[in-house]
Amino acid sequence: MKVKALLIFTFLITINSFSNNRFLKDSTSYWTSKNNVSLLFTQNSFVNWSSGGNNSIAGILKLNMKRNYKNKHTVWSNELKGSYGLNKEEERELRKTEDKFELNSTFGFRKNVESSWYYSAKFNFKTQFSNGYTYPNTDKPISRLFAPAYLFLGVGSEYSAKEQKIKVYLSPITNKTTFVFSSTLADEGAFGVEAAVTDDDGNIIKNGEKAKIEFGTLVSGEWEAKVMENIKMENKLTLYTDYLHDYGNVDVNWELTFDLTINKHITANVGSQMIFDDDILAKEDIDDDGSLETLGPKIQLKQLLGVGFAYNF
Repeated sequence: MKVKALLIFTFLITINSFSNNRFLKDSTSYWTSKNNVSLLFTQNSFVNWSSGGNNSIAGILKLNMKRNYKNKHTVWSNELKGSYGLNKEEERELRKTEDKFELNSTFGFRKNVESSWYYSAKFNFKTQFSNGYTYPNTDKPISRLFAPAYLFLGVGSEYSAKEQKIKVYLSPITNKTTFVFSSTLADEGAFGVEAAVTDDDGNIIKNGEKAKIEFGTLVSGEWEAKVMENIKMENKLTLYTDYLHDYGNVDVNWELTFDLTINKHITANVGSQMIFDDDILAKEDIDDDGSLETLGPKIQLKQLLGVGFAYNF
């Protein structure tokens, strides 16, 4: 609970700092800022509907804040993203549909002002706010706050084409640290950390590790484009492979999003995300008895379609 309270406090302080323009301005006005808060929702209601159906309501609150610095030789891009979604269906418990907290920071320097290549250093941190479950089993969480949490820190080179809105980042040296700050999940060896050592009776001799450190190659690309006048596409792909453990086995994270602007305050969002990481093992309640069985790594897919309200400031 203390760790959770600390994250929420840090999150609120960061929002306050990001939204304070006095914190950002300097005499040369190299800073630019962008803030967006949106609430997407879906709702279904049935009365004497012959085809059947359950009444349901779902909503996702999303926050995106950017602070970017740029002069002739230096760029520094900072982004805070948070989202949380819930779904409630008739005769079914409240379920989580979205849960993300992410911080990104990239610093770049170029000697030649005509060049699109920068010497770069990149930082990325992401985790979640609340417990995750394999529904309808809500007795045993399969993830928690800081379980997992991922930290990427590396150096490399970034190609940035402003007019085409394309960024490609290449890093031969990137540290990836996976944190599992849950004793139960760490003892199980969740998310790739070393599991607990037990005796023949199942008693724990040595607790599981709460962190896993990797060094490897990171390649990422971002592309933004206007599909139509009021439709913006964002495409982001991240590839990572570890030097020390099975080099060539690639972790994949691909996000594709379409933002449809209806007017100043009403927006629609269509998005998808695909993840493959062989350290993340799928769990299912196969026998419907409340016990979860580990099945191994699988491709993870998520899709979103929502209409709601947006506020830019």
